[in-house]
This record gives sequence, C-alpha cells and structure tokens, in this order.
Amino acid sequence: MNIAEIKNMTAEIQEEVIEWRRHFHQHPEVAYEEVETSQFIYDTLNNFDGLEVTRPTKTSVMARLVGTGEGKTIALRADIDALPVQEENVLPYASKHPGKMHACGHDGHAAVLLGVAKILASKKNEICGEVRFLFQHAEEVFPGGALEMVEAGVMDGVDLVIGSHLWSPLETGKIGIAAGPVMAAADTFYITVEGNAGHAGLPHQAVDAITIASQVVTNLQQIVSRNADPIESLVVSVTKIHGGTAMNVLPGSVEIAGTVRLFTEENRDLAKTRMEQIIKGITEAHGAAYSFEYREGPDPVVNDEKLAAIIEESAQSLFGQEAVVPMKPNMGAEDFSGYLTKAPGVYFFTGIGNKGKETDYPHHHSRFNIDEDALTNSVNMFVYTVMKLLG
Repeated sequence: MNIAEIKNMTAEIQEEVIEWRRHFHQHPEVAYEEVETSQFIYDTLNNFDGLEVTRPTKTSVMARLVGTGEGKTIALRADIDALPVQEENVLPYASKHPGKMHACGHDGHAAVLLGVAKILASKKNEICGEVRFLFQHAEEVFPGGALEMVEAGVMDGVDLVIGSHLWSPLETGKIGIAAGPVMAAADTFYITVEGNAGHAGLPHQAVDAITIASQVVTNLQQIVSRNADPIESLVVSVTKIHGGTAMNVLPGSVEIAGTVRLFTEENRDLAKTRMEQIIKGITEAHGAAYSFEYREGPDPVVNDEKLAAIIEESAQSLFGQEAVVPMKPNMGAEDFSGYLTKAPGVYFFTGIGNKGKETDYPHHHSRFNIDEDALTNSVNMFVYTVMKLLG
C-alpha cells in the first residue's frame, strides 16, 4: 500500500473509529474489571476476516494476523482500562458509570487499534510475516497487565513491539518520538508511623504521630534535592497521608504513601536506602516506631534507536518534517516496558492537544478529552509502519 491508499482507507473508517472510541468512553471500566470492554473488542475483531482472536487473560484480547509470506512478527499494543475519576465533561458520550472515566486516552487507544486491525486484515495478502494486536487490561495499576500478558505468551516469537499514547501536551497533528528512555519507572512506597495516642491538650503524655509523620514527609524531599545527582531525573512524591479521627485526639498512627519515578537502578537503590534511613532516624529520635514497604513497579520504557528512527521516518513520510517533535523523557510511567523484556520496541506519542476544542487538559484530569481528528493520525502511523516493515 502506498501513502495515498493508506490515508484513503483510514479516512473511510474514521467515523467508525470515533464511534468505537465514544462507546468505550461511555462505558469505562477500571483495571481488572474490563469485562464488557474486552468482550466488545473480542466481538468486533471477530467481524474482521483473517484474524485469530483469543483471550490471553480474563479481560484482555489478542488477535493474530498471519500474512501470506514469511517475515517478522510485530506486536501492536493498546491499553483499555479507565480510571476511578468522576467525569466533569458535558458531552453526549460522557461516562455513564459514576466515579469512572477514560481520563487518559485508553478509549482512543483501543479504538485506534481496532481500526488498524480492520485495515491490515483487509490487506492480509500483502503482508509478509505476522501482526499481533494486543488489547491490554490494567495498565493504570501496579503491577500492571503487561507482565500478565507476557506470562500468558503473547510475546512468544515476537521480533518487535510498537505502542503509542494519545498525548494532550502535544498539539494535534504532531508526532512525538525519541530514542532511548522515554518514560520512567514507577515504584510505590507505604509508610506507617507508629506513635502513642493521647489527649490533644496533653501532648506530653503522647507520642504525636502526625508531627513525626510531617517531618518524614518534609525530609523525604531532601533525597532529590541533596542526595541525587542533579543531572539525573528522580522524583519522590508523597501522594497520600492519613491519620486522626477527632479534633481533640492525637492519633496513634499515621499512614503515608506515594511514588518514586526514576530511570536507573542506581537511583532506585539510592531512593530506597535513603528513605529507610530518614524514616528510621526521625521516628527513633521522637520515640516512635515505623513500618516501611517499597515496591518496585514497571521499569522505564526505553525505545530502540533503530525502531525510533523508523517511526520518525513514518511520521515524516505521512505528515511532513514539521510534524515530528523530538520528545524529552518524562516522569510518567507505562507498563509497556514489560513487553520490552521480550523484544525491542518503540513507544511514540500522537498529539491530541487542541485548545479550541478544550482537549488540552492534562491526563487523569476530570475534564480530559481527545481531539478525535487525531485518531486517524495514530491509525495512519501504525498501518504505514507495519506495511513498511512487513509489506
């Protein structure tokens, strides 16, 4: 297929892709609960000739397209889970499920990959090799669905894997790509400060867990500002703190939780070690006890240099040199790295930011939305790149 044919075929299914996206948006399901979402994907894929459709896990879907000639095996991945966010958009296709929303673009990812599958399935005779379409559950929660799908065998025999994120910080019409690290590892931590409860008016008779926990939170920030190499990227964020039940009672314990984002094992070791030293030192100094759990999450997403160059060439061929945006690594995380344990891969970004359409809200925001005109850009990128490699 040449570029004109690809763009024409994508234009022909544009309304269908938008319709799929709006269906997913109206019926969001959070991680590990994607029962109706995965069934819709399964049923839709079975309407396309030439696909072998399976369920690697309870709420994920894989479709295999085996071409007529020999060649490499390429996996294309889309995540499908929503977030526990109450939508504030006033839209005809707004979420029908209170407290749940596609606030990150996974509805668009799923719709795009369905569109790619439909086009490529119709061109089976022109494909030399195999394409696997991976519709992954549970990207938004630890430990993530990617490793579960890998364990289920979806990457067996795969030579390379490609993923993309619809990206609101990037203007519609732009394609973002970088070689090397693009998204950080995402670790989590859980701390409990154990003091001694007492009367708020008699603090000398208690061990104030809130005051001690406050010092822990403040001092954890020293890891990034004073222990880590300032040239390297490291984030330590406390995102949850809970303690106390009444105005006149000093609580006996306080719970703290948060995330650590990084790109190197050295910074992972540094963060883990210094956190424990800080927590231990502060609690011991004030006569309190503590518990500390550090969970390693998905590794960084690191793009293969050769594949990144191919994606850049695809974007230039499809949309022109001005459409290509060199991306800096960002501290968001993606369990796409799980697939990279089995094969080299590349993860690119498709711009959906359009101020006039109010699609420039940040990801995970209750007003997040997608410029639907950008969906075909992502479809074109996937189809063109696959045909470039397997055509």
